[in-house]
Parts: sequence; C-alpha cells; structure tokens
Amino acid sequence: MSQLYIYNTLSRKKEAFKPLVEGRVGLYVCGPTVYSNSHLGHARPFITFDLLYRYLTFLGNKVRYVRNITDVGHLEDEVEGVGEDRIAKKARLEQLEPMEVVQKYMNTFHRNMDDLNVTPPSIEPRASGHIIEQIQVIEGILKNGYAYEANGSVYFDVEKYNEDYKYGKLSGRNLDDIKTNTRKLDGQDEKKNSFDFALWKKAAPEHIMRWPSRWSDGFPGWHLECSAMSTKYLGEQFDIHGGGMDLTFPHHECEIAQNTACRGTESVRYWMHNNMITINGQKMARSLGNFITLDELFTGTHEILEQAYSPMTIRFFILQAHYRSTIDFSNEALQASEKGLERLMTALKTLEELAVSATSTIDVAALKDKCFAALNDDLNSPIAIAHLFDGVKLINSVKAGTEKISQSDLEDLKAFFNKVVFDILGLKEEGAVESGNNEVLAGAVELLINLRKDAKANKDWGTADKIRDELGAIGVEIKDTKDGVEWSVK
Repeated sequence: MSQLYIYNTLSRKKEAFKPLVEGRVGLYVCGPTVYSNSHLGHARPFITFDLLYRYLTFLGNKVRYVRNITDVGHLEDEVEGVGEDRIAKKARLEQLEPMEVVQKYMNTFHRNMDDLNVTPPSIEPRASGHIIEQIQVIEGILKNGYAYEANGSVYFDVEKYNEDYKYGKLSGRNLDDIKTNTRKLDGQDEKKNSFDFALWKKAAPEHIMRWPSRWSDGFPGWHLECSAMSTKYLGEQFDIHGGGMDLTFPHHECEIAQNTACRGTESVRYWMHNNMITINGQKMARSLGNFITLDELFTGTHEILEQAYSPMTIRFFILQAHYRSTIDFSNEALQASEKGLERLMTALKTLEELAVSATSTIDVAALKDKCFAALNDDLNSPIAIAHLFDGVKLINSVKAGTEKISQSDLEDLKAFFNKVVFDILGLKEEGAVESGNNEVLAGAVELLINLRKDAKANKDWGTADKIRDELGAIGVEIKDTKDGVEWSVK
C-alpha cells in the first residue's frame, strides 16, 4: 500500500501520516452532548471518523479510538461560555434528573450509530466521570501561571498565554481580532478579559450539577474535558484529534492552549475536521431549529421528507462527498444515493453469477490501485466510490459477455469489492423490505396518533391514554407539544 496522507488543520496542508509508534494509532474524536436526539448533521463526524478508523485498521494499525460523551459543562452559548448548562436545562424542562436525560439520549445516540453501522469506540469516557482528572489539569495550569481564580471560579488567562505561545494558531485567528470581536457580557466582571474562558465555574445556588473543589462547589468548563480525557487514555502526546469544523474555535483552540499551558507542549500531532451538512445553504443545527433527526430520516416522518431513507442510504450519501466539503441536504440527493447504493449492492450479487474465462480482458489490479490511491489521498471517498462504479461497469460488461474475466481475477475482484464496500466504507446489506417497513411503521403510528386525536376531541380520555400507553409499550414514545404531536422510536 502507498502512503496515507491526511489534511492537518494545524498546518493547513496534507501531510504524510506517520504514527508516534509504528503500527499503533491514538485517535480521539469529540462525541455528542447528549441532551436531545441526534440529527443528520451529527451523523457526519461519526461516519467520517469511522471511515478513518476502518481504513487505519485495514492498513494494519492497532487503533485505540476514544470518543467522549459530554454530560456536563456545555453551556448554551459555547463561544462566550455563558448561559445554562444544556443538560441541566433539558432536565428542568422534562422534569428529570440530569443523568436521566443523559442516559435517555445516550441510548438513542448509540442505537442510531448502530443503525448507521458506526464502529463503537475502544473507550467512551464521560465528562462527569473525570472530574478529578479535570481538576488536576486546572492545578497544572494554575501552577504554571496561565490561569487565575476569581470568586470561586477559575479562568484561563489568554493574554498571558499568548505572550509565551500562540493562541489562535489552529483557527488562524490572532488575539487582536479576538479582542475586537468578543463582547463584554453582564455577570462576567470577575474575568480579567472578556475573551478568557472558564476552567472551573462556581455553581449558582440553583445549579444541580456540581462537584467539590478547593475553589468552590462547581463544575468544569466544557473545553477542559477533552484535554483531560484524551491525554488520560492516549498519553500526553497522541496522533489524531478529530471533530466537526465548528469545533475548531473555540473548543479545539482552547484544548491546545490548556494542554500546552499545563505541560509545556502540545498533545495532538494531526488535527482533522469534517465540514458541515447544510439545508438550504444554512448549517444544520439544533440551535437553529432546522434539523432532521436520524429517527425521522429512517421513518420518513419529518414534514420536508418525501419518503423514509434507510441508514445505509444516509451513510452512502455522506460518503459520496469528501469529508472536508459541505453537503447540502435535499430529497433529490438522498434519492440519488439510494439508487446508487442499490446499483452497487446489485453488482456485488452479480459478481457471484459471473462465468469465468481462461484469460481476462479487464485490469483488476489497476482498478484496485486507483481506489486505494483515492483513499490514501486524505480519505477521498467520493473518488474511491467513483472507481467502484467503474468496477460495476466492468462487472456488468462481463455479465453481458462483452468482457472476460479469469478465475483468479474474479476471486481478486470479489475480495476487493467486499473489503472496500463492507469493511472500509462500512456499508452493509439491508434488504429491500427495510425501507418499506419504515414507511409502514410511520403510517401505522400516524394513523394511531390521528385516532388518539379524535378520541381526545370527543373527550374519550380512556381511549386516548390507551393508545399512548400501548405505543409506549412497544417502544414508540409520543409527546404532545404546542406544535402538535411528536413521536420517536425508543
């Protein structure tokens, strides 16, 4: 195999990937903040870095893949670091304990990842389970003079750090620009500068999620968890840190500053970031309210969907674009992906039916070389898939009798297609009935919801409650909102 090159956000160029220890790779990816259902935009980083994990493994590496769960400290305004904790707010709204919220949406996230055939990480640490390690990082930063305490909170001194190192090197920002674009907010008078970020926040009396420290009963800043957990499980220096490009600033920028301020050296050698999924040209995000949950995609229940789309259609849709380019959602694009995936899977079945000849008129080795050259070029999955479709044309030509293939070349072609399609791209057979079953399920649930609506209109509360309870018993959760009834599969 030729050399794998990956685009390093830090250097802004493609670099030959060479792990710290030959044959072993440390990979850390920022995981979800589990306070609501995962949407299509969330699927992209986990499919992207699943492809990376699978390809690194295919190349013969032993990969320790760490992907965290954020269950504390992620405030509503993640740039300014203010507002209510997202999980605590959802717990208040749903009248649950915060860890009930975490467990509920973590279960849904794991189910969605299984549907998408995303490989589970080697380790999946939770922020709330690593408070001690985060406090230790704060202690190291304070000891080295790059943080200060104020009224029970601890803040990172960005200006002091920038005197000795470079703050903004990952995102390409300089401190003067950051100063200009950072607004002074009410309640932040205790900070030296408005752009300093919290390492530890003193909890207000009403704040549910709190832990004891020598500064106060409080909670860690959001940026801190990844610094603490990545180095705990991968070492003070490790190979690759991944995540969505929206995390470049401030989250990953702050990670670099924290690690350097604590230890005097950076921890990450290669930074990789996937681009966004957009809808009508705008980033798909929970905060913007323009998202489609994965369950809605799989069942076809969102109002803008023309049909249900199977998990493998979603995976194939994402892999058909390079991870560093944007993807704009549309029904037409998903339908095209559905047809392309069906054509690819049909070709795999056709491979089993081909008649062999004494000699070949097709060049299997050249096809393999081009496909792997694309994957080695910064995981260029769309080009690799294009070469697979070149292979599909060859398969169909052999089937039609216009090309010939020998027994050895046929076995080589079968092994190649199975390895790339299933093991590297992570696609799998779903069966034609699966999408249909989703549509049947959605139709049945909508029928029952309408019957329940009629029962409530007739003040037949017993029937309305029975429909809700019976749906809940089979794993379909319905919720009455001001905009109507929402439902999801548990």
